[in-house]
Amino acid sequence: QVQLVESGGGLVQAGGSLRLSCAASGLTFSAYSMGWFRQAPGKEREFVAAISWSGSFTNYVDSVKGRFTISRDNAKKTVYLQMNRLEPADTAVYYCAAGLKGAGSSSGLYNNWGQGTQVTVSS
Repeated sequence: QVQLVESGGGLVQAGGSLRLSCAASGLTFSAYSMGWFRQAPGKEREFVAAISWSGSFTNYVDSVKGRFTISRDNAKKTVYLQMNRLEPADTAVYYCAAGLKGAGSSSGLYNNWGQGTQVTVSS
């Protein structure tokens, strides 16, 4: 079955960096668009970034543009989210998602989800 396993979360001070990884198995990874979403306490899950199957197209929510970078390694079946200049507002559980309907911002485009990794940014 499909498994997406996130790692790399943790506690970091504002202004710091983290790199999240999402290792995929049970699917033809190179055929899938991959996305990162996040959910803060008491808030709905929101789109963060996405990348097309080839890596040639990326998509970001405005609040992370210039700070976060999504990338992928199809040989390793892994997608990454490099997060720089982190802010307390970035505190959330971050989820990796896979889908075949393009690298869009809607959660409905993705039908496979990981369990999430906690990112906490202290001020």
